[in-house]
Amino acid sequence: MAPNIDESNALFDFVVQKGNGVKGLVDNGIKIVPERYIQPPKERILIDKKIMNSNDDIDQLLVAIDLSKLHGPEHYQVVGTITKAAETLGFFQVVNHGVTLELLESLKGAAHNFFAQPPMEKAVYLKEVSPSPLVKYGTSFVPEKEMALEWKDYVSMMYTNDDEAHAQWPPQCKDVALEYLKSSTKMVRILLEILFDNLGVTLDEEKFESLTGLKMVNMNFYPSCPNPELTVGVGRHSDMGTLTVLLQDGIGGLYVKLEQGVEDEWIEIPPIPGALVINVGDTMQILSNGRYKSAEHRVRTTSSESRVSVPLFATPKPSEKIGPLPQLVESDGVAHYKQVLFGDYMKNFFGKAHEGKKSLDFAQNDDSA
Repeated sequence: MAPNIDESNALFDFVVQKGNGVKGLVDNGIKIVPERYIQPPKERILIDKKIMNSNDDIDQLLVAIDLSKLHGPEHYQVVGTITKAAETLGFFQVVNHGVTLELLESLKGAAHNFFAQPPMEKAVYLKEVSPSPLVKYGTSFVPEKEMALEWKDYVSMMYTNDDEAHAQWPPQCKDVALEYLKSSTKMVRILLEILFDNLGVTLDEEKFESLTGLKMVNMNFYPSCPNPELTVGVGRHSDMGTLTVLLQDGIGGLYVKLEQGVEDEWIEIPPIPGALVINVGDTMQILSNGRYKSAEHRVRTTSSESRVSVPLFATPKPSEKIGPLPQLVESDGVAHYKQVLFGDYMKNFFGKAHEGKKSLDFAQNDDSA
């Protein structure tokens, strides 16, 4: 039974510590958003807010890029669109990416199947009790550090090798999640080669592994919300890794912040059937000495139906050092970021609530101004 929504400690215990998640509240017939989930006005997502500086350049970046055209006469045009998106919006969408439509549909179904389980089945994977260090089930981002919780449940699956994934990932989604990871990794390699070639850097096997050696597949579940205007599915943040590959369903609700123009302008990344969303992470911004922009983004909730998304995070291994590439520091004449151990960057990232792109401050070079 759901707790009294006016009792904050009881709510936290029910949702977070007992593993019922936001879905547990919704399944128990909650009619209003509990106070613990109400965001400050400046963090809420207003869908009726119009973009003042919408232009053809932005519209072009919202059109899905056909990766099959990399093998034809439009190769350089496609490359130019990809690099421009990475330098400006930090987001783009791709089709004909090598991941089958059947697999994408199976992924969405597997996500719904996992979260449809009874709470006790999911709570097996709570951080404190999970039988595997590779699998973590939870809710919000860092609930213990957040003033207002996010309207989201998730399961995170870290990849080490195929055998451990088959043995330890949840049976409801392990096969399809592993296939998604394998298929997407080929595309990530292609995109990184394009982005680094644009910087004048050649990406060999060792370099590719150093930048993507840690991979995680998450399945996110955003239950329908009685007051979506008061809360958020995910707050403002950028991803910590190199590149993120995201499957979103057809409901929508993903918003990215425009780096230029009027302050606090956001645009929705529209769901496109069969497309995957690609976004630049903090690591890529650091490596490129700021030429590529990690994308600040957030997710809105909806009152109509539950939403799922499935991101694949390609990140360096914790033992890797990241910093601006030497070739770029030489050409730019300055290093805008310092060398940091990625494990330290990751620890800082997960050690506090979402707050836009402030995670990058950890690697900021104070002498770069």
